[in-house]
Amino acid sequence: MTQMLGSISKSSAFAKEQPLIDDIRLLGQLLGDTIREQDGAEAFERIEAIRRLSVAVERAADPKVGRELDAIVRGLTAEQAMSVIRAFSYFSHLANIAEDRHHIRRRAALEDQTERPANDGSLASTFTRLAAAGVAPETIAAALGGSLVSPVLTAHPTEVQRKSLRDAERSIASLLVARESLQGGREKKQNEALLRARIAQLWQTRLLRYARLSVRDEIENALGFYQTTFLQEIPRLYDEIEERLGGLHVAPFFRMASWIGGDRDGNPNVNSQTLSLALRRQCETALRHYLAEIRELSGELSISSLLVGRTPDLQSLADRSGDENPHREDEPYRRALIGVHARLSATLVKLTGVESVRHAPPAEPYLDAKELQTDLGVIESSLNANHGSALIPARLKPLRRAVDVFGFHLATVDLRQSSDRHQETLAELLAIARVAADYGNLDELRKQELLLDLLRDPRPLRVPGVQYSERTREELEIFEAARDLRKSFGEQAIRHYIISHTETISDLLEALVLLKECGMMHGALGDTDSVVELLVVPLFETIEDLRNAESIMQAFYALPGVGDLIRASGAQQEIMLGYSDSNKDGGFFTSNWELYRASTALAKFFKEHEGVTLRLFHGRGGTVGRGGGPSYQAILAQPPETVNGQIRLTEQGEVIASKYSNPAIGRHNLEALVAASLEATLLPPTTPAPDEFLLAADQLSRVSMAAYRALVYDFPGFVDFFFAATPIAEIAELNIGSRPASRRSTRRIEDLRAIPWSFSWGQSRIALPGWLGFGSAVETFTREAPVERMALLRRMSDEWPFFRVLLSNMDMVLAKADMVLAKRYADLVPDQELAQTVFGALEQEWTRTVIALNSITGTTERLADNPTLARSIKHRFPYIAPLNHLQVELIRRWRSGKHDDKTLRGILISINGIAAGLRNTG
Repeated sequence: MTQMLGSISKSSAFAKEQPLIDDIRLLGQLLGDTIREQDGAEAFERIEAIRRLSVAVERAADPKVGRELDAIVRGLTAEQAMSVIRAFSYFSHLANIAEDRHHIRRRAALEDQTERPANDGSLASTFTRLAAAGVAPETIAAALGGSLVSPVLTAHPTEVQRKSLRDAERSIASLLVARESLQGGREKKQNEALLRARIAQLWQTRLLRYARLSVRDEIENALGFYQTTFLQEIPRLYDEIEERLGGLHVAPFFRMASWIGGDRDGNPNVNSQTLSLALRRQCETALRHYLAEIRELSGELSISSLLVGRTPDLQSLADRSGDENPHREDEPYRRALIGVHARLSATLVKLTGVESVRHAPPAEPYLDAKELQTDLGVIESSLNANHGSALIPARLKPLRRAVDVFGFHLATVDLRQSSDRHQETLAELLAIARVAADYGNLDELRKQELLLDLLRDPRPLRVPGVQYSERTREELEIFEAARDLRKSFGEQAIRHYIISHTETISDLLEALVLLKECGMMHGALGDTDSVVELLVVPLFETIEDLRNAESIMQAFYALPGVGDLIRASGAQQEIMLGYSDSNKDGGFFTSNWELYRASTALAKFFKEHEGVTLRLFHGRGGTVGRGGGPSYQAILAQPPETVNGQIRLTEQGEVIASKYSNPAIGRHNLEALVAASLEATLLPPTTPAPDEFLLAADQLSRVSMAAYRALVYDFPGFVDFFFAATPIAEIAELNIGSRPASRRSTRRIEDLRAIPWSFSWGQSRIALPGWLGFGSAVETFTREAPVERMALLRRMSDEWPFFRVLLSNMDMVLAKADMVLAKRYADLVPDQELAQTVFGALEQEWTRTVIALNSITGTTERLADNPTLARSIKHRFPYIAPLNHLQVELIRRWRSGKHDDKTLRGILISINGIAAGLRNTG
């Protein structure tokens, strides 16, 4: 694909981009060679012709070019279309590898510079700012010690890439890194041959899964990121923090979490068995990592007692190891570690039922991770006391930190279920117990009274010998499984119970009653010693829910005994805020504004509610319409006093792979979370946003939501347009997750999950969830006083992080969207009169939004403040656009009745390639 890269090399005048260009050129050339070899020169020339024409369509208004492209695309056989789609899809994947490598290269170059970019999300920049503000290292260490920063991996279905391909791509990335240090031509030829082999492997590996992912598959996929990134990089992250603090110890504050195996909301495939499987496999992953590190450490600590002393505790640990090998008689550290290895192997068998790869002598399993930590502490203390401190940092220190952070559970598994399932379960329990014949139809006040009575009563609800319905049994079984799994894997194994669709106080009380029923609430409500084991976390999702969030929590805490129960159970209240459904409900601007308002109101309430710490859990997705965008800027844009060292946020779909497949990229993203949390906590704005900013945002929100809902919910035929002008139906055919695409079998927007909603608009390049409504809002807001109101909006952009980041994210969406391509998707709508009407309305709002953004930012260039991303998008478009053209053509064939396997696979591979090219579409 050498010709395909010509435009890149000619257009780039930046010397620092040359290594990126060289890498893309090399990978593109090797891909082109592979295509010629595998599919023939004619196939390669066909691919290049389509690329040239698609670029011309973008740049020229000449309809002749469009007709020529249409003629070629429509003339392709299904097999030829497949070849073209695969070529452009793989090029997108290879470009991603090269860009990631260049990102790492540029960050390494920055390390050697005395002046770094002001907001690069690195610990170096953050600690420089903290020092300039006079924040002492002791203050930073104390703040971190009371913090919790936790990325939460979810299995939401936007990951379209198979693990087999990610593994091959990691090999290509490693070969690019190795290539930079090669000097001789022979070595470079060998390296190129290896790259050629891996690209040939990619070409001969299918892009798609044949079967839908199971929950087990999702668990295994997530564990791969621990093995490649988290287990290694998080201990190193702690090490750098402590180094920057002058050696001060930092208590564990950065912890991983997961929804995979425990998120039941709308997923019938998640149950008590998947929860148990998730924790067993997580435990196995953690323990196998520790076992491997202990084996390596044993090889490194070949210290002889004939040469160096040891502490009595170390000698005692060695003597208890059971190792009687005479060749190690004078090597107490090795003997001690053999004993540690044996006990850890026994722990692996006890907790997971699987054997260690290496045979281990009989030993007592560890009761918990603290016991393992104690033994490792004995080894470290002896090394420190006997001139062995140089041997600690390389392996023993990161191992001890890993045990601190990951324990025997690896990551906290959250439980989540919809409030209506809780109500259904309780209704059956109450009816059979003859407490309430029709609980579901009680009014809210009566429900609260009844639930409070149940929480004050120590007796269980279940009647012995009664056979409950399968749905009720399933719900109770997962609570009971959680109770037992916490005893096996530790209290951190399961800590959060999230209630989707929290709309009333009874939704919170119902979860507490079910926890009590299954043995995870001890004592009766109102007793001084009553505690609940899990944090009950309300999830506020729709615009109305967000508006009611503070009043619901206020009323909940006003109930007798509730505040005392929370304080006795750890004095923490976590609240989850839903970005996806609020966006689908009210549009981009209103969603962000209501999230801001809810956060502010909740922070104010809990600041006045003495003794309880608030933690906000941000349910962000990949695309900007679902709360996506750079995490560093997003955290800093949170309202004042809403972070306070406490933040959790979801990472999902293709974003997980994009952020964490490469360990160095993963490290940067982990750093960014810590850096932003520290700055938001210790360097808050001196003053809150002025009232005039808040009033303006409120006015913008009202008009924006009205404009959004007028089109999406109220416009006749819009649902028909959506289902025809996007690949939503075809996306449902992708085997990318265990969760159904819709909560109910309807075509209503309200019932559609927010993920396929955003994914579909991203594929069709309209990206509607990231901008619709904003143009009308600004136009209306500035109508009465254009000069004064626009000046106010510009001040808001300059001075208010919330508004600035919102505009920046919208700018990125507009840069990745393409209304010319979107029009081709609108041509798929059978009713072309409807298509022209709806698309015309979208184009008008698009134009208003672009004008509004340009007026506020003072530039007509997209991503003017992010030239690196702007160049990346510009370079990618010629390779993404052909995929869109081909996708439209194949969808047209499929929907007209051409239901052959190659046509369907071509559509699905094009979805993969577009997602890879755009990178955050889910």
